[in-house]
Order: sequence, then C-alpha cells, then structure tokens
Amino acid sequence: QVQLVESGGGLVQPGGSLRLSCAASGSIPSTYDMGWYRQAPGKQRELVASITGGGSTNYADSVKGRFTISRDNAKNAVYLQMNSLKSDDTAVYYCNGRNVFSGYYVAPWGQGTQVTVSP
Repeated sequence: QVQLVESGGGLVQPGGSLRLSCAASGSIPSTYDMGWYRQAPGKQRELVASITGGGSTNYADSVKGRFTISRDNAKNAVYLQMNSLKSDDTAVYYCNGRNVFSGYYVAPWGQGTQVTVSP
C-alpha cells in the first residue's frame, strides 16, 4: 500500500511563494497521474494541478500561470511551486495519484499540509 506525506505549507503574505512536497513510500508506476488537490473551509476538495508519468501537466484556471507541478519519478516525489499567492489559495493541500485506466486513487487521503495566505 502506497502512503503519501505532504509538507511545505505555512503562513505567507499575499504575493509570496511556497513550495509543497509530496513523498511516496513506494514507487508509483507511470500509469498513475499525480495531482495536487486543495480543500478550503466549507468547500469541496478540488483538483489544482496534475501531471502524467511523462510530464504532461494540467492546471485549474484559478492557478494557471502561478502554480507549477513537477514530478521526480526516480525519487517518487511530486512538487507544487506556488507563486503570487492570493488569499483565495488558503486551504489544506493534498497530493494523490489516480490510475489512468481505472480512475482509482493510489492512496488514502492523508492529513495534507495547511497553506494560509494572509497579511
């Protein structure tokens, strides 16, 4: 069973930057797309960015041009570089993977990492 641990969150001012990391306990085949999700208080969890095993990326319109997702298959790690942060980016951020054929998640949802954007 694969386990994922998120880190790198914190408190930043508007316009600031953070780099989130997601470490997997085991190898993840290229058939799994990795993604970053976030959930703000009172809202549903949403997909922020995703990346395939080959490096193809997709972003939510709300973060396009500000966030960059990357993947290191050798290290079984996924990263999210967040620039020009806004107060609306405040949320708990999670990482997970989905099998491109079955759609199943590779791991249970973890505790995530808190990102707070405030003056």
